[in-house]
Amino acid sequence: MTSTTRDSSHIQFCTSRDRVDIVQIQELFKAAAFWARARKIEDWEIAIANSEPVVTVWDGPRAIGFARATSDGIYRATIWDVAIHPDYQGAGLGRKLVQTVLSHPRMCRVERVYLMTTYKQSFYERIGFQHNASTTMVLENQLLEENIELEISKGELLTAIC
Repeated sequence: MTSTTRDSSHIQFCTSRDRVDIVQIQELFKAAAFWARARKIEDWEIAIANSEPVVTVWDGPRAIGFARATSDGIYRATIWDVAIHPDYQGAGLGRKLVQTVLSHPRMCRVERVYLMTTYKQSFYERIGFQHNASTTMVLENQLLEENIELEISKGELLTAIC
């Protein structure tokens, strides 16, 4: 069945982290996102735990879409890991997925929302995103060989093992 004849009325969008099936998400990204195929389940768990909102898309028991975001709730947010299974692309589900992320209470008042994409610029432009060459800096974190001590409130020290 092609996406132009697919009935999507039964597709469900869920914003509960409790509904995330990590194994299905990993399989979804193996099928839909070349840039995330090598991710480990443990890493997905950390990323999802530190994101809000997390949106999953379901066709019955099958996870067919995913996106997550991080935000301070007012000034800045970033949308991460947007994917719709290839069998479901072209039916408007990707647009609805991004709109669901943007309408979440943690995101809807944010002044500026960022995302990174390799080949899908035109998709995001149709939703309203604009190319922004002025904010294209990145730091690829290097693993440190020694522990780092960070001072936190009330003079207590937190030792981070990296």
